[in-house]
Order: sequence, then structure tokens, then C-alpha cells
Amino acid sequence: MERSAWVYILLTAVTVLLACFVQSFCAVAVEDKEAAAKRYTSRSFARSSVAEFALFCLLTGVSACRIAVGNDYWVYRFNFRLIAQERHVSSELGFNLIVKWMQQLFGYDNYLPIFALFSLLTVLFFVRALHGQAVHYAFSLFLLMTGGYYFNSLNTVRYYLALAIALYAMQYVLREEYGKFVLWILFGAIFHKSVLLVVPVYLVAHMLAKVRLKPWHYGVGAAFCASLFFGQRFYREIVFFFYPYYRNSAFDTGNISWVNLLKCVGTLGMCALCYKRSLQDDPRKRFYFFLNVMALVVYLCGSFIPEVSRVGYYLIVSQIFLLPELIGEMPAGWLKNCCRIGVLGAFTVYFAFLLRGMYATDIRLLPYLNWIFN
Repeated sequence: MERSAWVYILLTAVTVLLACFVQSFCAVAVEDKEAAAKRYTSRSFARSSVAEFALFCLLTGVSACRIAVGNDYWVYRFNFRLIAQERHVSSELGFNLIVKWMQQLFGYDNYLPIFALFSLLTVLFFVRALHGQAVHYAFSLFLLMTGGYYFNSLNTVRYYLALAIALYAMQYVLREEYGKFVLWILFGAIFHKSVLLVVPVYLVAHMLAKVRLKPWHYGVGAAFCASLFFGQRFYREIVFFFYPYYRNSAFDTGNISWVNLLKCVGTLGMCALCYKRSLQDDPRKRFYFFLNVMALVVYLCGSFIPEVSRVGYYLIVSQIFLLPELIGEMPAGWLKNCCRIGVLGAFTVYFAFLLRGMYATDIRLLPYLNWIFN
């Protein structure tokens, strides 16, 4: 393994260790004002805030200081130049305006501050999402890191910023603050318009989480699955309307994402195991559950969609909250230990293969270089 890979390994280890000192600030939890006041003035809260800020700084630092990391790094730099010259690029208007503003501040072709700004924003939304929804903070951060969501954000800058915003906005669906949810998603759409699809998807998942399923629910679900088989041309035309350059491109492969499919199957298997104990009457976990059911359908029936993994990530990223909660509510014993070890082991193995694949020319997240030492 190339030496700079240890930057990613040590970053994961140190940030997860820091996360062990972070309290759960789950935004959907209910507490009275007196309890909240005591919590925010306690020594443990101060220690927790320092630990959370420290891991935020580490994650932002590694991302913001990179140079020539990611297969699209120089493509973005080229697009920054085109934006400054007011020439056409395929990126969204909000992204273009921010890039143009940054170049006015720091100078033409001064691309390092632009990458740093988007790194800071992406990490900020990831950390705020954990702050608002993670009941088991360290476990959720471990899954975020080893699941590749943070490291892949060093590539595909616009998409992963939108993904982080979608993850953050989930809490407003759970709190039924739908106006805030829609506003945050609209904000994310100025960077990557694909995030707009989470508006109907998250709202439908939340609706299903609050009701007992009836036969007509299953009928609608079966009809939708059938439409994915028989209406592929229709769905593809919708995608190509928004992303015409995907047609017959390297993204239009029709491949099934087997790894993400296995993630869905494993998560849903865990849900089946814990259904009566912790899932049946909990709308919050049922919301995450239905997102993973939808992801399974997407990966099984939607392989004809270009970059189907990006669609699925908006759904399966909820696993970082669901799996720790399911395991945490299991009674102490061998089954709980086996499930915890199984999840930790599976994501660790996935992380090892992820690191190995980072040298590929179409990923190029390794070797890690930064403008401080290189």
C-alpha cells in the first residue's frame, strides 16, 4: 500500500476516536427546557463541542488542502476557467456564481480556495447531519467514513455537497418541518439538481413510516416496480432531459451496483431481525427502513439509469443512522455482539477494498497530495 494511504486510515481512526467524546444531540429527541439548559452548560457538553469541532477541522483540513486528488480535479479547474470567462459549462447556476465570486476575490485560476470552500461546506453538512440525527455518534461517523461517503467527496465535488445537504435535511422531514426541508433541498439543487428527486422520495418514505401498510400500498409499489421494467425508455428520457450529456456516455453502462445491492440486502436483513423490537412502532427508524427498501428497488430494477449509484446514495446514506440504532436497541448478548462485529467488519472490509481501488485512473484518490507538503 502506498504510504499516503495512511493519511486516510489515520484520519478515520482519529476522527472516530474523537467522536467517542461527542454527546448525542439528536434533533428529533424531545427534552424539556430545564434539561436542555443543564446540558448546554455542563462540562461534558463543552468537551463534546471541542471534540466535534476538532473532528470537523481534521476532515475539512484533509479535504481542503488536497491538490491533484480525484480524477475530475483538473476537469473542475478547467471549468473554473470557463466560468470566469463566462463561457458555457454544464454545472448549475449557483455553483457557477460562487466559483465566479471566488475568482473575483482570489484571482483568475486561483483554484485552491474554491476547492477549500466546497470542502468546508461538504464537511459542515455531514457533521451537522450527524449532530442532528446520530443517536450513536461515533458508530455513525465510522460508517460515514468507511462507507466512502466522505472520501468520495474528494471527487465529484458538486454531487457530494448535494448529498451532504440531503443527509442534513432528513432531520426536517422527521420533525415534519417540511418547509425547511424543501428550502434546504432547493439550496442543494443550485449545486447539483439531481438532489430534487429526494423531495418526493423522502416525503413518501415518511408518509409510509407513519401508517400501517394496506393492500393498496403494496399494489402501488408493485405497479411502480413493473413500470421500471416496462417503461425504461420513458424514465431514460426524463433523465436525459436534465442530463443530455449522459446519453451513450461512459456513465450509461446499464451495470448493476452489486456492492450497494448487498448493502441494502444486509441492512434490510437487520431490519427484519429487529422489526418487532425496535422498528415496528418507531416512525423514525421506519423512515430509514423505507429509504433502504426504495434503494433496493432502484438497484434491482433501475440499472438502466445512468449513474444509478448516485440515485441510490441519496437513499442508502441513511444506513449510517439506522444500523447503529438497530444494534443499540438489541438486548445485551451474543446476538447483539455478532451483529455489531458483523457490521463493523463488513464496513472495514469495504473500506479496505475502497482504499485499494483509489489508485484506479477513473478514481485517483490515491496517492494523496496536498499543497502544504507537495
